[in-house]
Amino acid sequence: MKRLFYLAVGAGVGIAGVRKATQTAKKLTPAGLAGSAGGAISGVRGSLRGFVDDIKIGMAEREMELHDALAGEAPKPFEPPQNRSTR
Repeated sequence: MKRLFYLAVGAGVGIAGVRKATQTAKKLTPAGLAGSAGGAISGVRGSLRGFVDDIKIGMAEREMELHDALAGEAPKPFEPPQNRSTR
């Protein structure tokens, strides 16, 4: 009975090992490596796009702050004195 138990355990471990080795081998093929790299690149692209969007939002907010700050302090436009005397 013990031998049958150990035979079953050994067969299970062997099958699991072969499946894991097959999965690893598929990941190491050129197609598998390209798929892994493509996923990583798209992740970086998404992060970079988010960063650029955050920068643009920050720039727009700062521009509005500067515009509001300078609009209240802006001098009146120059108006030349009008000639009131007629000759």
